[in-house]
Amino acid sequence: MSATVRTQTMIAVTDVEKSSAWYCAVLDATSGHGGPEYEQIMVGGTMVLQLHKLELGHHHGTIGDPSLPLGNGVAVWFEVDPLAAAVERIKATGVTIETDLHHNPNAGHEEIWLRDPDGYLVVLAG
Repeated sequence: MSATVRTQTMIAVTDVEKSSAWYCAVLDATSGHGGPEYEQIMVGGTMVLQLHKLELGHHHGTIGDPSLPLGNGVAVWFEVDPLAAAVERIKATGVTIETDLHHNPNAGHEEIWLRDPDGYLVVLAG
């Protein structure tokens, strides 16, 4: 019998509400929590990403070190369907594109690379 595992990725951000609006626009998602400290990004009733205010510790301590740059060495990767609609949405909103739509020969699919408001690399793959 195999275990069930589902990611619940959480990233530290400087402005939760700004990042929430960015991810909702890019992913055609909705807010599952809302507010300036914590957010759940929802797609089709499933949480795909959590956002946490960088400087807040709550009950668990801070998620990141505010003295270090955010996003270094992290790729937040999403498989989206249809990718073409996501690319249209991205280009219409003026999101910063790091690497435009291209074929990834290692993975065998198309993808586009973006930078979120805090500098995290965000990849949408089809």
